[in-house]
Amino acid sequence: MFEYQLNMAETVGFAIILLLLGRWIKKKVNFFEKFFIPAPVIGGTLFSIILLIGHQTETFTFTFNNDIKNLLMIAFFTTVGFSASLKILAKGGVGVALFLLAATILVILQDIVGPVLAKALGINPLLGLAAGSIPLTGGHGTSGAFGPYLEELGATGATVVAVASATYGLISGCLIGGPIARRLMIKNNLKPTEGKAGFDSSLLNNESEMTEESLFSAVVYVGIAMGIGATINIILEKYGIKFPAYLMGMVVAAIMRNIIDASQKPLPFNEIGVIGNISLSLFLSMALMSMKLWELVELAGPLSIILIVQTVVMALFAYFVTFNIMGRDYDAAVIATGHCGFGLGATPNAIANMETFTATNGPSVKAFFIIPIVGSLFIDFVNAMVIKGFASWIVANFM
Repeated sequence: MFEYQLNMAETVGFAIILLLLGRWIKKKVNFFEKFFIPAPVIGGTLFSIILLIGHQTETFTFTFNNDIKNLLMIAFFTTVGFSASLKILAKGGVGVALFLLAATILVILQDIVGPVLAKALGINPLLGLAAGSIPLTGGHGTSGAFGPYLEELGATGATVVAVASATYGLISGCLIGGPIARRLMIKNNLKPTEGKAGFDSSLLNNESEMTEESLFSAVVYVGIAMGIGATINIILEKYGIKFPAYLMGMVVAAIMRNIIDASQKPLPFNEIGVIGNISLSLFLSMALMSMKLWELVELAGPLSIILIVQTVVMALFAYFVTFNIMGRDYDAAVIATGHCGFGLGATPNAIANMETFTATNGPSVKAFFIIPIVGSLFIDFVNAMVIKGFASWIVANFM
């Protein structure tokens, strides 16, 4: 068998090539655009299929350097921490708080359904967690981060399960959202809400010109949070307390964000977002190009059952819980269709669901404000904490 091990520089270069390939394919194939499949997922998965062929035929294999991948993962989740602003949550009003509550309840529910079904189907409950809120509410980024963490805890194949589940979620979330909102609108005779939405729309307008100085400032903030977080992790490990590598960096970043908010000093949030997006794209490309798809074969049956049940749970939750929590009006119906894309896929899928529905039935300013705020600023932080709690509980009680 031909074997080749790529060093750090080769790994980065190869990941970038696959990322660019994914972007090119996405532009050429409408399916990927329609369902918002990320470019690094396309390129990385394509190469993992090639690796699968090499593995099955025992003709070739490639191994990659993971050092830079882990650094990018920590950098991405640190930028997520900088989005956890209590000031914005307060200014967002009751609607933002209520939807965050609904999204948090769904996260917990997904992390109950997955492990319970996995246990019933005779597979590792941690693999059920890999088909819960990690890929569904979390998406590919969270899947790539928590998959290796679950594998360290003993769940072989967790990464490929999570990534496959995330891809399924992107598609299913778009498919179920519209019919649910339409059913709610017809059953309750709902009409578009007129007048002001009742929130501070300036929260959405934080664009500023990016300069070398502002970008450097963002790098400094992210680097400091990562460094402090890594130091805290080392100290905690000496006392037998182990967290995922990125978690403390995210927590430190959240604390820094709220201290900066309280001091009313400017934060280069757009630049931090750019760092996060670049880190995520490269991290995903590296994570997916080394996926061991052969580990998915024996899990295909149980995984299919878990994901079908998770889809039904999402549909019922949006119909009965999200709609009622958000006020039982037209805006609530639009938020319900958005939650299907959000809870099974990602914020862009939620926006796509809402745009498709409102283009025919009328606008909802409130929905287009609330879901991006929760999706981009809060839910990843909440989700990571819930996942860590469930993983620890499963290991303590079932492993």
